[in-house]
Amino acid sequence: MVATPNCTAAGLALVLKPIHESLGLKRVIVSTMQAVSGAGYPGVPSLDILENVIPFIKDEEDKVEKEPLKMLGDVNTGGVAPARFDISAMVHRVPTIDGHLESMYVETEDRFEPPRVAELLEGFRGEPQRMKLPTAPAEPIIVTREEARPQPRLDRYAGTVPGMSVVVGRIRKGLDPKSGRLTFISHNTVRGAAGSTILTAELMYRKGLLG
Repeated sequence: MVATPNCTAAGLALVLKPIHESLGLKRVIVSTMQAVSGAGYPGVPSLDILENVIPFIKDEEDKVEKEPLKMLGDVNTGGVAPARFDISAMVHRVPTIDGHLESMYVETEDRFEPPRVAELLEGFRGEPQRMKLPTAPAEPIIVTREEARPQPRLDRYAGTVPGMSVVVGRIRKGLDPKSGRLTFISHNTVRGAAGSTILTAELMYRKGLLG
């Protein structure tokens, strides 16, 4: 049995990886706007969520703060050594059907230059792309330069494998040269749940780990 990541943490870790590898992360502050499908079926009662935002999802902040550190950590003989930076999360359930929108503020070891960060994100290719796995999108991270994007309704199915790419936008400077802000959309039931599980199985099969 293999544990796959929390749907919110999966998209977050994907966006953080190229930034962490190239610039070094010190601190991440993220605020999530999570679709009702993330609550499963029957999910959130309609009279609770219609025309409303719920600023609490049980155990979610703890998962978002811990799981990306494990996914971005190092494997050694003792297990996984988590990545050494801090994550602070605030989570919200919002009245969209699919797609978790996340806005974050990052502090980095090196200068955060928005054009360079956009290139890092666009150019990132992971092992699923190098191995050409069936569920792996050609571009795991898509960068949009439109001012009011990404949006759940417009961007949650982006990419060559619909819903498996994360769309990042609004990349801009922070309070000092070593900080920045960005927003991204990740399809929670595709990239974050079912698709992530299938991709994991494909990777294990290709590596001969399934017997």
